[in-house]
Amino acid sequence: MPRPVNTGLGRVLVFVYGLFAVAATCRAGVQIIMKFGEAPVSYLLSALAAVLYIVATVGLVRGDAGGRRLAQACFTVELIGVLAVGTLSVLQPQDFPDATVWSGFGEGYGYLPLVLPVLGLIWLRRPQQAATGAVTEDSTVR
Repeated sequence: MPRPVNTGLGRVLVFVYGLFAVAATCRAGVQIIMKFGEAPVSYLLSALAAVLYIVATVGLVRGDAGGRRLAQACFTVELIGVLAVGTLSVLQPQDFPDATVWSGFGEGYGYLPLVLPVLGLIWLRRPQQAATGAVTEDSTVR
């Protein structure tokens, strides 16, 4: 039986993604309720990030094959989002009148939005230990 993804570093990822899920959800919620008209794209991107953090956390907590696939999909979309929004926010800052979670490659969050999906993808790609401790050839997420 493969080792669950929510042990070791996976447990840290669960904690940090859970924290980001709460922080991004609260931030986006307040921004959308209080000042949506000022920067709707920025606030909707923050809401998208929040949803990805929530779903990634659920995938990691589940820890089974379906949870791994769910988390991997979230990490991939998140990484693409951070790179795209980060690049656009640096090259065309006028398009982002207010920062998103991913603006400046996540600089407002200590660049963790850039680092976390990379760590998550690496964590999910590592060989899984079978119950006997042997590395199984077909146990990595593809």
